[in-house]
Amino acid sequence: MKAIICAGGTGGHIYPALAILNKIKEKQPDSEILYIGTTDRMEHELIPKLGIDFVGIEIKGLDRKNVFKNIEVYKKYKAAIKKTKEVIKEFKPDIVIGAGGYITLPVLIAAHSLGCKTLIHEQNSIPGLSNKIIAKNADKICISLPKTMEYFPKDKVVYTGNPRSEELIDIKKESKKSFGLDENKKLVIIVMGSLGSTTMTKKIKDLIPKFKDKNYQVLVITGKSYYDSYNEIDRPKNVTIVPFLENFISLLKSTDLIISRAGASTIAEITAIGLPSILVPSPYVTNNHQYKNAKELESIGAAKLITEDEFSSNVIIKEISNILDNPANYKKMKEASMKLGIHDSSTRIYNEIEKLTKDEENE
Repeated sequence: MKAIICAGGTGGHIYPALAILNKIKEKQPDSEILYIGTTDRMEHELIPKLGIDFVGIEIKGLDRKNVFKNIEVYKKYKAAIKKTKEVIKEFKPDIVIGAGGYITLPVLIAAHSLGCKTLIHEQNSIPGLSNKIIAKNADKICISLPKTMEYFPKDKVVYTGNPRSEELIDIKKESKKSFGLDENKKLVIIVMGSLGSTTMTKKIKDLIPKFKDKNYQVLVITGKSYYDSYNEIDRPKNVTIVPFLENFISLLKSTDLIISRAGASTIAEITAIGLPSILVPSPYVTNNHQYKNAKELESIGAAKLITEDEFSSNVIIKEISNILDNPANYKKMKEASMKLGIHDSSTRIYNEIEKLTKDEENE
């Protein structure tokens, strides 16, 4: 199989794309895969380091504050379509796959115009603008959350889950002790994204002293930029603070509760594991999609949604107690979370890719 995969901007798009790529290589080791991304976002450095053939295309997202800047955005968009057509004609893919980010719009538009089979994957509950536009021309649309189905043509949509979740299944569970934590105490992890959050850092620092004498332990992952600011507060003995954590997923499998943002990758991770959560969606993302992600989990009883404005030390301490000290409630949350998780998501997406490429061969 010859496939082009495009995704850009954030790990929430890039890592699902890589999961799809890895599944194709697992199923068809002789496959040729080309990754198309932006020239100035994280995929520009990450993908080549992984030994994956990469083509960078200059493109910008819409400027929602200064519409006049979108004149330049439109020029780059047209140039991106032209360059992508040249790449496609030279590579001759059997299929072109988009996993999110504004880079996918010119790539999938170009692919459709050249008669290529196309598949897109939407990670969030509410589709991004690029996928909304591409949907009418895509041959197949894979979604991570059931509610997303109502935004796309029903005859094209397949509920596959997030491909990132399947990769988590094979990651070995590590004991709490191997991370310097107490094996016999319940563990609560607090993390507000890989980079941390200015707004939430102050709120979490106010929260930490309230953990004193609690019968559970807390691990706070601050993000590198905010770690030093935590030196100014007194921390109880049952609180551990780190800037980042390698092998995060292996510890997550030994965690009892997570307090986190509600990005697509986070949702995939906690539902794959079946982990109860308190979700604090970032209000600074397009279409408020993290709130919608969290709302979907809360609606089935898998999570508790707390907005940034609602987040306070008293509220969080109470919610942690409601979850950890109520075995029946905890069990329901865990089962609901597990029910939403799909453990063969990459395989499901691969099966759709295979169907499309076989259809291509038969035409």
